[in-house]
Amino acid sequence: MAKDLTVKAIETMRPGATRREVPDGHTRGLFYVLQPSGAASWAYRYRFAGKPKKLTIGSYPAIDIRAARELASEAAKAVARGDDPASTKKAGAASVRAMAAADRNLVEKVVERFVEKHVRPRMRPASQREVERLLRVEIIPKLGKRPFADVTRGDVRRMVEDIADRPAPIVANRTLSLFRLLCNWARAQEIIQSSPVEGLKPPAPERSRDRILTDDEIQAFWRACEEIRWPFGPLAQLLLLTGARRDEVGGMKWSEIDLPSATWRLTGERVKNAREHNIPLSPQAVRILESLPRIGDAKGFIFSTNGETPVSGFSKAKTRLDEEMAKATREANSAADEIPHWTFHDLRRTCASGMASLRIAPHVIEAVLNHASGAIKGVAAVYNRYRYDDEKRAALEAWGRYVETLMGGEPAGNVGELASARA
Repeated sequence: MAKDLTVKAIETMRPGATRREVPDGHTRGLFYVLQPSGAASWAYRYRFAGKPKKLTIGSYPAIDIRAARELASEAAKAVARGDDPASTKKAGAASVRAMAAADRNLVEKVVERFVEKHVRPRMRPASQREVERLLRVEIIPKLGKRPFADVTRGDVRRMVEDIADRPAPIVANRTLSLFRLLCNWARAQEIIQSSPVEGLKPPAPERSRDRILTDDEIQAFWRACEEIRWPFGPLAQLLLLTGARRDEVGGMKWSEIDLPSATWRLTGERVKNAREHNIPLSPQAVRILESLPRIGDAKGFIFSTNGETPVSGFSKAKTRLDEEMAKATREANSAADEIPHWTFHDLRRTCASGMASLRIAPHVIEAVLNHASGAIKGVAAVYNRYRYDDEKRAALEAWGRYVETLMGGEPAGNVGELASARA
């Protein structure tokens, strides 16, 4: 007859060359199982419907002798009731696995993996921040708790239409575009079989990408920048003078600026096409930078309230600019029409168009803007590695002088000739 197992007996057992099952005399059907590797566990053996069955109770010492005996006794009672504890455990494990799989494929969980595996490795920091903001603010609150496979075209349409009705039509378009990208990634990962955004069109028409500020609008814009002052006033003025992107200027650091040589040096990680880019600074841009306060570390962010992080709140700043521009326009001409909608990116386009009107060569303008493609394409683009630094400087200085002319300053250079060329 089997002896009652004790803690001492178990701890003195040593694994052998084969698997061992040691019965516990205290509880019929309970076995201590010792593997050649030294791993130990408990098993309960019984007969059900005339067939031998085994229920794996769990590992030792996570489950001690007392707990193993109690669990074996519960299993014996189940058999007496006509239940098969091994089958019940298997069904329960399958249910747990199914619930875990369902939780893993909730929209919010898929978004986490999408950001980790697709967004962060492939997108530049500024794009990452915008994508993660749209996911966090627009998509997860509405669809996050839904299984991805259950999301319908109607769900997506209502989500973007609600955004468009706020009203935020462009945000709605961007959200739909991002969700389309997310769905394509989920299909590639075999999370969903078909995309719920197929056939959906943007809820709002996009504005044409040809908006530039007129000379009168530039004058109103510049005065508005002076009214709203630090930090967004000089920031917006530098957008116009350099032709750089909003996040490039917004994230500008003192460590990137070489004032003696009047050059702004951007590393590849700071620009859209990941190519290092040097921007010559016109005297007008240098004067603005020299007038700015230095906050925090001497090499930290220029447009910052703490020196550690760049400023945010561009939407509110744009609203203030619009208000001041409208005020400046009315003061200049009470019968003037309302200023059409414009964006910060239109300042970049205004800078490029302004240089073109000053007879700056297209390939130089492309170099100023750091475009990966443009006037020089194909084989010529592959072999032409000339940086056009001198030409870029001349172009931006000409543009800076023209802007200063509009504002009634005393620019260096032949203003009359520039104005004539502009006309």
